[in-house]
Amino acid sequence: MTGTTEALGGSAAVEQAVRSVTRPFYGYAVLANSLFQRGVFVLFLQQRGFSAAQIALLQTLLYLVSGVAELPTGVIADRIGRRASIVIGQVLIAVCLLGQVTSSTYWVFLTLFVGQGVGMACVSGSDTALLYDLLVRRGATAGYVKIRSRFTMLGTVTSGVAIVLGGQLQRISWGVVYAGSAASLALAVVVLLSRVPEIRGADAVDEPDGAGKEHTDATAWRAMLRVATPALVTLVVVSGLMHATLTPYIIFTQKTLSDQGAGTALVSVVIAAGFLVGGLVPLLSDRANRRIGYRVVVPVSLLTLAAALGLSGLGRVWVTIAAFLALVGAPEITAVLVDNVFNEAVPSRHRASLLSMIAFVESALIGAGYLVLGALMDGLGSGAGMAAYAAVPLLACLLWLPVLFRRARVTTGSEEQVDRT
Repeated sequence: MTGTTEALGGSAAVEQAVRSVTRPFYGYAVLANSLFQRGVFVLFLQQRGFSAAQIALLQTLLYLVSGVAELPTGVIADRIGRRASIVIGQVLIAVCLLGQVTSSTYWVFLTLFVGQGVGMACVSGSDTALLYDLLVRRGATAGYVKIRSRFTMLGTVTSGVAIVLGGQLQRISWGVVYAGSAASLALAVVVLLSRVPEIRGADAVDEPDGAGKEHTDATAWRAMLRVATPALVTLVVVSGLMHATLTPYIIFTQKTLSDQGAGTALVSVVIAAGFLVGGLVPLLSDRANRRIGYRVVVPVSLLTLAAALGLSGLGRVWVTIAAFLALVGAPEITAVLVDNVFNEAVPSRHRASLLSMIAFVESALIGAGYLVLGALMDGLGSGAGMAAYAAVPLLACLLWLPVLFRRARVTTGSEEQVDRT
């Protein structure tokens, strides 16, 4: 990468090259997250006549299919290109959204949610792999945490705004809501195709030219075995459990607040505010990485999740709201830092494939988390079910403690600067 940096002619040229990467990615983040149905899709499904159990099954199916599809779509992304995989995924999601608004038959929705899950898998892993490799090509991976945090912030804040707008657009028609989301995804595809260059696994942008071929792995599986230290495997599982807590928690908080007496308008505002908080907090990721490091941030985030779930069990609506808004952002910092560790750990040649394997674990755990939390809330009540589910982040925290105290090696290469200081 030294040669690449020198060829650019100094830091100013490098910064300009980085901006040429980040600007279209930031635009893509805004458009790809302008999904107006995200905050009201449960109401849409209810109006279609589906029961809570049927809706839960659709959500579980979405994440399980996405998880299973992660493996083949990751390999495809490395073979045909990361940008091509993203384009295929976003187009598939857009088609499925249009199909949902024109149908009312449950088996059709099952099929469409399967297609949407495949589309999500095509995008997952490919977007961050493409962004990271473009930064590698420009010798600017040191700024990845800051860039990734801004990318996350823009996407999450846009999601929050889209939720509010979706509620207003629904007053016109559900068709406007879903067609608007599909149009945004189509524009995101246009931005990628016109402004972002393609990178394939064969490009191997992090391998020195003509060197290191003896370490080149023929398959993603061999590459995974080579980089899979016990600490890295633990981080994958712990990160998966964190997402399996956060994602169902955000969705089912709608039901918890409703059961505690909050009206629909208040619930929508709280959830939208949660997305905004979750979008702004990651801007602290770079500072947290430099001052604390991911090793400490991981258990802190898990404990905050457990506290939020426990406070939701008190049955007081304003306590639930305060806990949700105050604590929902911490895991977003962890997600950015962990994503950086994963990208550092895996080689460019199989980056999309390996990140898809990691996403497979996360998706499978999220799908299981929906089923477990849903069952707990049905059996114990929404508040008590939330409190009982706090056992999941606590378990993840216990799994991480040996890595934290032994300072076990997560990557096969050098550890982050924070671990050397």
